[in-house]
Amino acid sequence: MPSIKTILLVACLFQCTPSFAAPLVFEGEQGVGKGKHIVFLAGDHEYRSEESLPALARILAKHHGFKCTVLFNIDPKSGEIVAGTPSNIPGMEALQTADLAVVFLRFQNLPADQMKHFDDYLQRGGPVVGMRTSTHAFQIPKGQPYEKYSFKSEAADYKLGFGHQVLGQTWVGHYGRNHRQSTRITVLDAMRDHPIVQGVKDVWVQAGAYVGKPIDGQILTMAQPLEGMTPDSPIVESLPPQPSEWTRTYQSADGKDFRVFTSLYGTPEDLTNDGYRRLMINGIFWAIGQEAAITPDLNIDFVGPFQPNTYGNQTHALGIKPEMYEGYESPIPANNNTNQPKRKKKE
Repeated sequence: MPSIKTILLVACLFQCTPSFAAPLVFEGEQGVGKGKHIVFLAGDHEYRSEESLPALARILAKHHGFKCTVLFNIDPKSGEIVAGTPSNIPGMEALQTADLAVVFLRFQNLPADQMKHFDDYLQRGGPVVGMRTSTHAFQIPKGQPYEKYSFKSEAADYKLGFGHQVLGQTWVGHYGRNHRQSTRITVLDAMRDHPIVQGVKDVWVQAGAYVGKPIDGQILTMAQPLEGMTPDSPIVESLPPQPSEWTRTYQSADGKDFRVFTSLYGTPEDLTNDGYRRLMINGIFWAIGQEAAITPDLNIDFVGPFQPNTYGNQTHALGIKPEMYEGYESPIPANNNTNQPKRKKKE
């Protein structure tokens, strides 16, 4: 018979072992994406990537047949989805079989064993779609194995990190007043034949504009700040349009060019605009090499209930685990409880 000490030790190990959430996977059944695997990385503090990315994944899996794996920032104690902090995204090994990575991260300092999978993916030249804060996806202190990916990287061969080297731009700054000024996005006349903008019109997003100018590639769209938070708000006359979405390539370790599509927007409320949602779905098709399948009426309908939260720093829905999004019928978010517990007053 085990001793009391042994029983207590086993009980402690059972209760104290961190819970690691299983990846959220949507298995596409039929469509042009059949046999292709997209991995989505959701981990930002403000722009509700944890709602945007599962919504996009469901569309691509249900309507178009892609296998879609969604990985989140996870609290290692509770197994719940958190917004940006702590830097912990279990399941990064899914990138080993990915045909595309959709990245929506901000200031991550992931453990080296998780970063290794991301580094391996880029070294082999996996295509990338980067959204909003991914220009500053990583903030890794000097002396750590993957510090070169930090948005302020001083590495001679990787200046300004992942955003600059892969997406084409690191963090520059806001352009106007975020949360008070929304953004109208228009397609450049010279780019109207590009596959990514087919069927794209009337694009308006709630997120404020970023200062955006890629180091190279093709600029597809321009973003005009508006005076208010409605589509019919007047333009900010003092702020002329800035680049909004673009394509470029980066080189794998063996020198081959691989595709990148960058968007400086992507909150879940941005996705409720049909034009922006189509822009993102088209961009994902292009990045994974399926541009021949893009049509102006490509199915971009939401799958399951989608009533997103307004973006804000640490205003994410609480108590949600990835398995609560399994299947196609669960609501996104799984609840709208964004109330942080009140702190007890000191006696």
